[in-house]
Amino acid sequence: MRERISLEEAWALITASLRPLGEEQVDLDHALDRTLSRDVWSSIDQPPFDRSPLDGYALQSRDVHGACPEHPVSLRVVERVCAGEVPHQRVTPGTAVRIMTGAPLPQGCDCVVRQEDTDLGETVVQVYASVGAYQNFIGRGEDYTAGTCLLSAGTRLDAATLGLLASAGCDQVWVYRRPRVALLVTGDEVVSPQVRPLPPGKIYTANSYLLSARLRQLGVEAVTCATVGDDPQETAQQMRGVLEDSDCLITTGGVSVGERDVLHQALPMAGAQQVFWRVQMKPGTPAMYSLVEGKPVLSLSGNPFAAVATFELLGRPMLHALCPAPQFELETRRAVLDTPFDRPSGMRRFLRGVYQDGHVRLPKDHSSGSLRSLVGCNCLLEVPAGSQNLQAGEKYTVYL
Repeated sequence: MRERISLEEAWALITASLRPLGEEQVDLDHALDRTLSRDVWSSIDQPPFDRSPLDGYALQSRDVHGACPEHPVSLRVVERVCAGEVPHQRVTPGTAVRIMTGAPLPQGCDCVVRQEDTDLGETVVQVYASVGAYQNFIGRGEDYTAGTCLLSAGTRLDAATLGLLASAGCDQVWVYRRPRVALLVTGDEVVSPQVRPLPPGKIYTANSYLLSARLRQLGVEAVTCATVGDDPQETAQQMRGVLEDSDCLITTGGVSVGERDVLHQALPMAGAQQVFWRVQMKPGTPAMYSLVEGKPVLSLSGNPFAAVATFELLGRPMLHALCPAPQFELETRRAVLDTPFDRPSGMRRFLRGVYQDGHVRLPKDHSSGSLRSLVGCNCLLEVPAGSQNLQAGEKYTVYL
């Protein structure tokens, strides 16, 4: 087992140990927030026919050249076509077809005059405006043509992309399979928020709610959560139990060097291959990574901010190795610091912060056990190892 490694080494070890979970085909109405695993190509032109963008009359533009209210042009109406119908008459010189929005345009026409510029005649129409060739004319394949790559693999599907796929007649898509994640919160001291009153010496569990909610924010739907005390054998049994129906396990607590840091005993009992322990960063130094029958187990500190910070920096790369979806990728920015940080940092450190428009500001409280100051934060600011202080106005790296 590797110890006291850099964050980059941890990323490399996690990535090297995992492969994507594969892909699955889902119906379009279940594809929101899923990530395409294959390119999607159109098999049709869109629109599939020349169509009218408005209610009016399809005609030949040369017939109405120079038309105006003082000098209208009269045309014989040979047909009426609504959306969903098919025209049967061809437009010839001196004729027009009454047409509605979205209806297929008849052969022979090269424009549509809007109905507001006519007298709405049914058998003969008076046209009061000149229209240019191919004005108010939507051509077949104007949006895209058959053989066009509509969306590339790696695209996360949202409302617009789902609408695009539906317009091409796609009712199913191939997507990366999302990981099923189990959470195991350890510690004799933690109890459910439903327990009333709070027993002496106990604390309410925050990590289970914090991490399960964050996973769902990232698009992980299958999240199971369990709690266990400080018994190594029971912890090992719980770990193996939740991993049966999960692709990976995230634990909190029990990873440091105290008497009741049970993961050091429980993981070998569970048959784990321990890959690394202790990452050179603060908070979350005691983070541990293992494999149980090939399934990853990421063990985080029990302190709430340490847990969420190491989840962002180690858990998301782990999930990305299992499912190459864009929301799991770490995203960094260079940001101007608006609030100074005047504490020395011997070790590489990450602070909670609020990033906006290229600037980052820090809350006052940076304790690993504090959750209140995490509210509203949307980034981690990286403090390089050996820093004496951070100056306002200088640029630093933030992880969104």
